[in-house]
Amino acid sequence: MNQPHEHLPHESAAAQAVMEAVDLAQSYEVSRGLMAKSATVKAVAGISFRLAPRSTLAIVGESGSGKSTLARMLTMIERPGSGSLRLDDVDVAEADARTLRRYRGEVQMVFQNPYGSLNPRQTVGKAIEEPLLVNTTLSATERRERALDMMKRVGLRPEHHGRYPHMFSGGQRQRIAIARALVLRPKILVLDEPVSALDVSVRAQVLNLLVELQESLGVAYVFVSHDLGVVRHMADEVLVMYLGRAVEHGPREAIFEAPKHPYTRALLSATPVADPEAKKDRIVLEGELPSPFNPPKGCPFNPRCPLVMDRCRVEMPPLEPKGSQLVACWAAQDTPGPTPMRRAADA
Repeated sequence: MNQPHEHLPHESAAAQAVMEAVDLAQSYEVSRGLMAKSATVKAVAGISFRLAPRSTLAIVGESGSGKSTLARMLTMIERPGSGSLRLDDVDVAEADARTLRRYRGEVQMVFQNPYGSLNPRQTVGKAIEEPLLVNTTLSATERRERALDMMKRVGLRPEHHGRYPHMFSGGQRQRIAIARALVLRPKILVLDEPVSALDVSVRAQVLNLLVELQESLGVAYVFVSHDLGVVRHMADEVLVMYLGRAVEHGPREAIFEAPKHPYTRALLSATPVADPEAKKDRIVLEGELPSPFNPPKGCPFNPRCPLVMDRCRVEMPPLEPKGSQLVACWAAQDTPGPTPMRRAADA
């Protein structure tokens, strides 16, 4: 399990945080058939971080790494199985219903599929006003004014208020979903793959909108994505997950310029670059993501790792400082540059 309350080397212990997660974990009992015993799947296994106001923390990793499960815990769509989650120094992981209601107003979520997150029988205006109806005592007139103001902020016109979701494009629907999430003026917005379902031509528009809204509203983002090109545009810090665990965590510049974990380096090597003259060595990982029903012993990445050594197969590496990052790798070096991509046995 990751070391609890571990922070980045450059971070002060007294640094202000709008959200703090310590050893968040979630497991599920899964049936494997009539004649087989149920299995326990550790979807998230000890994630810790601090989220500063007006900042963006990106959560990245392959499908099945636990990113979306972590996002659901951060919004309390489901309670963490263990660990603590603090907002304004209140641990909401074990909070009562009243505290949870306030928390959910301050931590909102934008989902991957904008159409699936909107009621097709509800007008856009009613959809945006609904969180205000449930969570505030504002009058109908006040709710409408707040909704129209937020619609304007996301680039929608007043006449859109009475229209239905099917009358809008994918990019417009995501703007509606963003307006709905921000109308309560939350402190934190959790965005789960918010542009992956959009056409390439409108992704940049939505991403630039999110940057503008963060600057004007002061909201902090937890940005879940598998697209590292998008992450480089959006993030202040990056947390890389593999099979439910954090394997690297650090400032954006350090992660992209000097990644230390071999998994992070492989992900970055697969990211397209706009410069056709740029030379890039593609790192191809052998094998598939291991089954969460039967994770490998020791480091979960060891069956695919080009730096694997005997220790990796028996002992879980802790997430510990290596230069400006936190890295869970026995072979990673505590130096400013990246860890060489060669087998440790050949060193």
